[in-house]
Amino acid sequence: MLTLPADVAVVNVGLPMFADAVRDQGRPVQQVDWSPPAGGDADLVTALTRVYGPRAAEIDIANAEVVRRLDEGVPTLTGVSRVADVLPGLGERTLLHCGPAIEWERVCDPLRRSMRAAVVAEGWASDVDEAGRALADGRVLLASANAHDMVVPMASAIGPSAPVWVVDCPQGGTRAYSPVNQGPGEVPWFGRETAPAIERLRFLRDVAGPALGRVVAEAGPLDVFALAKQGVAMGDDLHMRTQATTNLLIRTWLPQIAALPSSEREQVARFLAGNHLFFLTVAMAGARSLTAWAGQVRGSSIVTTMSRNGTDFGIRLAGSDTWHITDAPPVGDALYNAGMGPEDAAPDIGDSAVLELTGLGGPAAGGSPAVAGFLGGTMAAAAQATERFARICAGRSSRFTLPPMGFVGTPLGVDVRRVVELGIRPQVTTGILHAHDGSGQVGAGVATAPAACFETALRELAG
Repeated sequence: MLTLPADVAVVNVGLPMFADAVRDQGRPVQQVDWSPPAGGDADLVTALTRVYGPRAAEIDIANAEVVRRLDEGVPTLTGVSRVADVLPGLGERTLLHCGPAIEWERVCDPLRRSMRAAVVAEGWASDVDEAGRALADGRVLLASANAHDMVVPMASAIGPSAPVWVVDCPQGGTRAYSPVNQGPGEVPWFGRETAPAIERLRFLRDVAGPALGRVVAEAGPLDVFALAKQGVAMGDDLHMRTQATTNLLIRTWLPQIAALPSSEREQVARFLAGNHLFFLTVAMAGARSLTAWAGQVRGSSIVTTMSRNGTDFGIRLAGSDTWHITDAPPVGDALYNAGMGPEDAAPDIGDSAVLELTGLGGPAAGGSPAVAGFLGGTMAAAAQATERFARICAGRSSRFTLPPMGFVGTPLGVDVRRVVELGIRPQVTTGILHAHDGSGQVGAGVATAPAACFETALRELAG
């Protein structure tokens, strides 16, 4: 005869209403959150079974090597050059743009404006109208910056004369590039094509780029992530906020800046003083040099490319050249400028999500009061964002640690298996551009990566 126990304690897996019912009857209960893997999609569950089953050991070995490279590589700023000099085979009239490759007909409004501004600055057209015609009829070609180990922020499009940071990863023999940051205000990377925006490109080409090249040459090689490590400890996430690291960099270079010829010194000083995001593109080039090295590991489930062009959002896995592309998402958890709102916002855009793949940006949210303002306004909410990232990552950084969270390392190595299994998608801290009127940045927020590209990447990995 079956005798029921008089004293019951319950562990409930799944629907919390059952735990609530037990708790209402005064009995101890432990709730375990659970949902079907991959939302119960049968095809994705089959793919997960393959990559967590017979192939799990080889994937885990590859992943460990990817994480090691991302964590131990030392991205080193070695110079400033021109696109034409570092990519001599690019083509005489080609623009490099953010995100996956795209045809002119599908380019979003902010990126179109940036492209037209770049064409005028290069001297290929006399005004933006003529520039638009040259782009439309193919006289000016487009290429994805990512295809050339280049990463460009927001709605950036750059031509052969643009100055770029040169960053080497000596451990992997990889090299990456990113343009000198254009600064705030009326600038093309914010989707502006006005006369001042075009003039900013000329200033970078003719004054700031050459001057900064001399600064780097005199100062010597710079460990990019050693400086970023200090900035993270001071509240930067190195994506939405780079003020602390920018200030550290300017202090490091102050003797060389002061030694510039008087005709350049004041112009460069004013540019730096008003550019709180100056370090952003230095960090991006550093991150790309590491993902280029990590991306050489075959058979991994770690994402080593994550990029968007305002129309498409794409990822690539380590060891694969295949892009997995879906629609660019909106930017949520946003704060807008006065008079602006979601109806004015362009979709997520830029190559800067490379930072999220190296332990910066979203993974560092828990140490940044500035990012916390977009995530409920508390450091607890920011810490939750970091821990949410940790659930989909294969490791933690030994380099970037978060003082408000007990100096825990930032999550590192986004694992496509965990993204699909748990339904937790990477979140990218980013700016927001106006969708159609060319007025530039209208806010900032957090963009959640779309699921579809991770699902197709998982299917490719599963074979």
